[in-house]
Amino acid sequence: MKNISTEEAKYLAVSNQFLLKSNNGKTKNNVLKIIEQLGYVQIDTISVVERSHNHILWTRLPSYKQSMLHSLLEKDKKIFEYWFHAAAFLPMRDFRFSLYTKERFRKQYGNWMLKNKKMVNFVTDRIKAEGALRSKDFEHTGKKLTGWWDRKPAKAALECLFMVGDLMISSREGFQKAYDLTERVLPDGINTSIPDDEEMFEHLLLSRINSFGFASTAEAKYLRKVKPDVMKKVIDRLIEDKKIIQIKIGELKDIYYSSEEKLKQLRKKFNSELIHILSPFDNLVIQRKSLKNIFGFDYFLECYLPSAKRKFGYFNLPLLAGNEFIGTLDAKANRAEGKFIIRNLHLNGVSAQKNTALYKTIESLAGFTGCSPDF
Repeated sequence: MKNISTEEAKYLAVSNQFLLKSNNGKTKNNVLKIIEQLGYVQIDTISVVERSHNHILWTRLPSYKQSMLHSLLEKDKKIFEYWFHAAAFLPMRDFRFSLYTKERFRKQYGNWMLKNKKMVNFVTDRIKAEGALRSKDFEHTGKKLTGWWDRKPAKAALECLFMVGDLMISSREGFQKAYDLTERVLPDGINTSIPDDEEMFEHLLLSRINSFGFASTAEAKYLRKVKPDVMKKVIDRLIEDKKIIQIKIGELKDIYYSSEEKLKQLRKKFNSELIHILSPFDNLVIQRKSLKNIFGFDYFLECYLPSAKRKFGYFNLPLLAGNEFIGTLDAKANRAEGKFIIRNLHLNGVSAQKNTALYKTIESLAGFTGCSPDF
């Protein structure tokens, strides 16, 4: 077992998350490289500042444009949409691992699909005949809708067929998704063999190590159920094959795993002066327990709290300076008025130099949202 300090762990995490160096790339291939390195980019509907996938990619690629992502999805078919621990854009190279989840959804939704066979067949037949269709292309039939929770039957069928893998998302216009038959969307030559339990956990563990430099089993299987004996078999085999090694991080009690290749990064460690304003759904911060363990940053997105209980603001964004979190920014992009409004700013011991750099980063983020900072 090798020992590394928490400071070294921070460096590995931030470096492997593409947050230590300025990325001057300007092409969609740079976007693809980021998605492949991170393993996924989460999609979320909240747009107080910017949609999470756009914010996450812009943070790592200042020249990022949404058209790059759309091209990778619709034209090049280098990425696809599916469920990771949440809705996400995923690299097409990892498509077969989505089949593991799809099989489980097929078992979960089997009774619903039988009960609603007529609607499922209706939706499938229309897409076969007409090509990709959106939810709004289906008129509502059935009982009167009483609220957002009472989805029209065709929408439920579309989402079910998507989750079980019969349909894929072929394109997007904002949050309007166009669904098509999987065989018409999937590129030729893609591996479609369904992974077994061990293959799936190996993928999750190695992906986490690749994107962070290290991983615990809890981090690798985040929000997934994996049998302990499966994890043990995979870890023992990977250690024996010298693909991973066991490490200890500072005084933390958890067991972590890394690789000799990842630990070599510590030999050329350097300090970074970059400041980032992260999305609450950014890959670096989404696992809050890991964030607190490694960085000592106890973060909670307060839009989920009643207003009386908020300390840092409705949409408080984490602020990262180099390897350290220095506070949060509660902001809102008022696109109607073209103003980027700072509602709250909480900083912990920030120097004047970092403060200047932070305001430049705020200006950049404001510009990305199509607004000007309202300082």
